[in-house]
Amino acid sequence: MQATAYTYDPTTRAGQVLLDDGTPVPFEAPAFDAGGLRLLRPGQRVRIETTGEGEGLRITLITLQTF
Repeated sequence: MQATAYTYDPTTRAGQVLLDDGTPVPFEAPAFDAGGLRLLRPGQRVRIETTGEGEGLRITLITLQTF
């Protein structure tokens, strides 16, 4: 699934992405670390893997989207 980076805190390595419908979804450090990223800037397109649905939607992996 694709999304857009919305917020990112380099200290905690957590933040939020916006799904294409505008829904914000938070991610925690383990999801960021799993993708091997070093930095994330707001506006970057990312690829995410998730578990759960609705209120239980959780990001398990976040990486940069490459074309």
